[in-house]
Amino acid sequence: MTVHFIGAGPGAADLLTLRGRDLIAACPVCLYAGSLVPEGVLAHCPNRARIINTALLSLDDIMTEIVAAHREGKDIARLHSGDLSIWSAMGEQLRRLRALQIPYSITPGVPAFSAAAAALEAELTLPGVAQSVVLTRTPGRASAMPEGEKLASFAATGAVLAIHLSIHQLPRVIDELAPHYGADCPVAIVWRASWLDQRIIRATLGTLDAAIGTELERTALILVGKTLGSEQFAESRLYAADYDRRYRPLGLTPGFPEVS
Repeated sequence: MTVHFIGAGPGAADLLTLRGRDLIAACPVCLYAGSLVPEGVLAHCPNRARIINTALLSLDDIMTEIVAAHREGKDIARLHSGDLSIWSAMGEQLRRLRALQIPYSITPGVPAFSAAAAALEAELTLPGVAQSVVLTRTPGRASAMPEGEKLASFAATGAVLAIHLSIHQLPRVIDELAPHYGADCPVAIVWRASWLDQRIIRATLGTLDAAIGTELERTALILVGKTLGSEQFAESRLYAADYDRRYRPLGLTPGFPEVS
C-alpha cells in the first residue's frame, strides 16, 4: 500500500501529468482538497473508488482515513492543487507517514505561477531585465512569515515576484513594493489561473488600486516585475548565429563532436 501525493495542477482538468492521471486511475481511495481541485480530475478515479473531500477534515481526520486504507491494503491518491513543493501542507503529512512507516510517493504538478504566466503570454525571465522569480506570500492566519522573508527584501533585488495567497492584503503589497519597483512597474493579477472563469487584470503599482476596486477574491496570484509585457530586452545568446555551442558548433571546437 502506498499513499501517492499528486500535484493536481492549477485548475484546468487537463493540466495534469500522465503519471498523475494513471496513479489516480489505479487507486481505490482518493483524498482531495475539494476547494481547489477541479471535479474533472476526479473523473479519472476508478468506479466505486472511495472519494473524500479533505477540505472538511482536520489533519488528524485525514491521517485516520490514511491509516484505515493502509490496514486494508488500498493505495491512496492524495490530491493537492498546483505543485506539492509549495504551500501544500504535504510536509506535515509526510512526517506523520514516516513515523507510521507508511510508504508514499510524490508526483509533481503544474504550479499556479506557471499557469498565470501562460495566461499572460509572458516569459518571466528576460535577458537584461530579470533573471530571477521569487515565489512568496504575505503573513496569514495559517502560516506566519520568517523574519527575514519580507516583500521589501525581495523587491530590493529587482526580481519578478509571484505573490500567492495575498490578494486580501493588496494595499500592503503595493505600499511595500512601490518604493523599490516604482509606481510604473507592471503588475498582473490572475484569478483562478487556467480555470474556465479565469480573469486577468493588468495595471501598474500606481494604478492597481483603481483597476481592482472592491473586486478581491481569495484564489488569485499577484505578479510584479519589469518583464511583464516588456518588449525592451536583449535577445538571448542561446540562438545567436555566432554562438558556438555543443549541438551547433561554428568550427571543430576541442571536445565537441563533428556534425554533418
